[in-house]
This record gives sequence, structure tokens and C-alpha cells, in this order.
Amino acid sequence: MEIHRIHPELLEREVRVLVVGCGGTGSAVLAGLPYLHQSLLAYGHPGGLHVTVLDGDTISPANCVRQAFARSEVGLNKAVVLVNRLNLFWGLKWEAVPAHLQPGSVISRSHYGDDLRAHIVVGCVDTRAARAAIRDAVSNWSVTSYWLDAGNLADSGQFILGEPLNQRNRRSRLRLRSAAELYPEIVDPSLDDETEPSCSAIESLERQSAFVNPVLAQHALALLAWLFRYGEISYHGGFVNLATGATSVLRIDPRCWERTRRLNKRSAMRDRVEETNSAVRATQRAVDGPDCPPQTTTY
Repeated sequence: MEIHRIHPELLEREVRVLVVGCGGTGSAVLAGLPYLHQSLLAYGHPGGLHVTVLDGDTISPANCVRQAFARSEVGLNKAVVLVNRLNLFWGLKWEAVPAHLQPGSVISRSHYGDDLRAHIVVGCVDTRAARAAIRDAVSNWSVTSYWLDAGNLADSGQFILGEPLNQRNRRSRLRLRSAAELYPEIVDPSLDDETEPSCSAIESLERQSAFVNPVLAQHALALLAWLFRYGEISYHGGFVNLATGATSVLRIDPRCWERTRRLNKRSAMRDRVEETNSAVRATQRAVDGPDCPPQTTTY
């Protein structure tokens, strides 16, 4: 079994964390980060965490059902509300940026005066386009150490800690593969559902169960806490299913990573072929008219 050891510089100075998105999962992650900060200081870490939260959304009435917002906060920016609350309660000086991550942004850790400085980026977004923006921002010329991605469906989800391929993380056999590398479909904007979020609290709960976000957040935070406490981890992610109660971990195993990528590639090819066949059949029916028998196209 392979292990990953924490980047040593994260034990020598204040660790800058950027949380992108503070909806269901993001607000739960943010609520737990002060505990990680306090535990780091208790164990002798020289600076703990400094957190910046990036989110351009405002609070809606439906958000007050599954997320940590009050009715009196409807219409206010999510990031500003949550950060102000934490700063007042914990005596912190964390920061909020009431904006979305823009395509073309670069998240680094060395450009002073830049709001997007971070050693660790925690992505808690709900669209593939937003996740693709994070992938691009932590890749190439960035020197971000880690990208922790969390995403979920109605009653299941995943969290994956990766070392994005960039100026800090060079190619190596045991570099932690990111969520985008293992599951390319989660950063494909063409697969996004364009349906607008509902203002109904009931429809909100039907799309996502009440506790999937905090359960996922606790797993992700526990992984970070273990990495900082013991300096190493033997897994870098996991999958949670509340409907069945099943959980599974993503081991640090290059063979597993390669197998996952191959399976996803074959699955994507099958999906594309099926989409093509469906489009051809639909076109053929339109040409033949409703009284003609369907014809099958084989590729």
C-alpha cells in the first residue's frame, strides 16, 4: 500500500485555504475549518489556517432548508454572511470574496495582494463549468499544492484530494491524481444540466437529501485533519452513499488510477456512440414520418 506525505512547507507557515463555493457542501466545510485551525495551533503549527471564501451567489429562501442560513439573511451574499459569522464567533480574520471564479483565473500562493492565493483549494461547486474553472486555475502556471474536490448527487457523493499538475506538482508516479484527471466527465461543461435551481424548498430536498452535504464535508475535513496531524495518508478520497449506507475509499494506487481512467474512457465512448445512434434514429424518424417503421443504424 502506497502512502502520501504532506508537502513539508505546509507545516512551516500559515496555510492559505481557498474555498470555492459555499452552498450545501461548501458551507458545511467552512463551518468545520475553524476546528481544524484550532487543532493545528494546539499541536504546535506555526500559523494554522487562513481561509478565503469565494462565492458570488446570494441567499434564497430555499437555501435556508439545507444550508446554514437564516431567513433574515435572504438576499445577502453567502460568502460574506458565513465569513462574518465565523470571524465574530472565533475571533478570526478570514476573508470573503463575493464573486464567482472566472475562467482564466490563476490560483497561486506567492502573489501577495491577490485574493486568489492558496496552498489548498477546496472546490464545492455544483456545475461542471465551475469545476473546470477550478481545474484550469490550479493547473499549469499555478503553484497550488492541493485541490480537494467535493461533489454530490441526491444521496451520494465523492471527495478527492489531488495534486494538480502545475509548477509545484511535477509528473511523478505517486502524484495524487485530481478528480478531473480520474473522472474527466465532471469537468465537461457540455454535460451540465441547464435547469434553473428551484425556489421550492420541497424540490430542493428532492434534488438533494438533507444530510448528504454535511456527511460529505465531514469526510473531506477528516482526510485533511489526518494529513496534517500525522503527516501522511494512505487514501486520498472516497465515495459515500446514504441510500445504502456504503462508503469506499480511493487508495493511493497508480494501477487503480490507470484502471479508473481506462474504464471512464470506454464508458464515455459508449455514451457518445449511443448519443450518435439516438440522433440518427430521431433524424430518420423525422424523414420517414410517423407511419414508417423504425430503422436501425449500426456503427
